[in-house]
Amino acid sequence: MDNNQTKSLQAVIFDLDGVITDTAEYHYQAWKAIAEELNIPFTREFNENLKGVSRLDSLKLLLSQTTTPVHYSEAEMNELAARKNNLYVKLIEKITPADLLPGISGFLTELREAGIKTGIASASKNAQTVLDGLGVTSWFDVIVDVTRLKNNKPDPEIFLTAAAQLGVEPAACIGVEDAVSGVDAIKAAGMFAVAIGAAEQFPKADIVLPSTAKLSLRDLMEHFAVKA
Repeated sequence: MDNNQTKSLQAVIFDLDGVITDTAEYHYQAWKAIAEELNIPFTREFNENLKGVSRLDSLKLLLSQTTTPVHYSEAEMNELAARKNNLYVKLIEKITPADLLPGISGFLTELREAGIKTGIASASKNAQTVLDGLGVTSWFDVIVDVTRLKNNKPDPEIFLTAAAQLGVEPAACIGVEDAVSGVDAIKAAGMFAVAIGAAEQFPKADIVLPSTAKLSLRDLMEHFAVKA
């Protein structure tokens, strides 16, 4: 690859769940357990609404599905959210390097060889645990600590924070997401948005790929250069 071609792109910032690895099934199992305890219907289709959403906001969405509204105090909400997280943490203890999504290892290698910085912008408070299990923590220059942020996706704060910590301008970054709220956050941050999934789901994305296996630095640079 022509080194001059990569100069305008300085960093690629990734979501974690559904992009680096797929922990959606673990989230689904943990939320389903909480829903069953509360006698709230919970399907895989509804679980899609929780992608890229914070734990407390996900809980609020879940509780909105109850047929008999019940008021929960802040303490009760926090306790339910903590219980869901404990279930999830036990499940992700099973994660190994074999759980990296297709193409991710090769794509990260391409970025490193091209001298392009990398970051993680995940709403998950368990991002460090997941990355450690995958054995890829050292592959990322920055992992944003969401506990220090005020706003969740689709607010751009998490991507802007990652860019600032990497020391690059947002316009010199590509963001990679698999959730609509995440793509909205990338675009609000002024970055080039790559979505993973079905094209009709992501009208705001600059490019949509059917899977992480299609991630290619050469191909993305061609699209990025057109938008730059």
